[in-house]
Amino acid sequence: MNQKYFRLLSILAIVGSWLMLCSFTLPADTIKSTGFKFKTVVVDAGHGGKDGGAKGSFSTEKNVALAIAKKLQTAIQTQLPDLNVVMTRTDDTFIELNKRSAIANQNQGNLFVSIHCNSSPEGTAARANKKSGVMLLVYGMHRLSEQLEAVRENASIFIEKDYKENYQSYDASDPANVIILNTFTQKYRKQSIQFGDLLNNEFKFTDNRESIGVKEQGVFVLAHSAMPAVLVETGFINNPDEEEYLNSDEGQSQIVQSIIRAIQAYRGSFAAQ
Repeated sequence: MNQKYFRLLSILAIVGSWLMLCSFTLPADTIKSTGFKFKTVVVDAGHGGKDGGAKGSFSTEKNVALAIAKKLQTAIQTQLPDLNVVMTRTDDTFIELNKRSAIANQNQGNLFVSIHCNSSPEGTAARANKKSGVMLLVYGMHRLSEQLEAVRENASIFIEKDYKENYQSYDASDPANVIILNTFTQKYRKQSIQFGDLLNNEFKFTDNRESIGVKEQGVFVLAHSAMPAVLVETGFINNPDEEEYLNSDEGQSQIVQSIIRAIQAYRGSFAAQ
């Protein structure tokens, strides 16, 4: 057998080990033995600064998203003190999309949660049956190649601490290396959908809110985050009832607690099986 074949077998062994690390079907002691720790949540308040986002009759998406994101930061620090929380912005600052995903990647996030508000085409005009409800977005299949690049750029973070020493001859065109990167990308997609489903259940069945469900969409900031990532459309800001809810302390706190419960359930899935 030639050298390339032996190299492919070695790479497949590495992929197999990584799949063992991330598998949701392994016993807790096996997961613990791999050293994997769910420890960092990246919270992204959508829009900001010159980018106001969607508009309601008296509020803007950027301000609502920031208020919810800051409440989420405080809730994580208080209720889940063993987790690190990283904010992409903490004030009314415009942060470019690529910088948001770069912040997440550089901080080695285990989960990326982007907070937004939805809006329907009719704007704030009064009409019957205004759109309402939450919606959870994960990156679509057509953008997997972009996340593949994000994973490629951050491979040293996710594979092993001495990755650079072990893989100095890394070649992106090598089919063996493509196997590794595709494995990561597919795993992150699966985990994104899992977290989206958990959060959707919290909104629907705990808070009794309407939900549009978990949807695929070509969102740049999700596709370029090298980790599981979900964008939370917290409600329709151009719907008067939902705008009131989104701007109220009660509504924001309810949204935050739904996210906290989903994070707890998501994290628990690594160790409970």
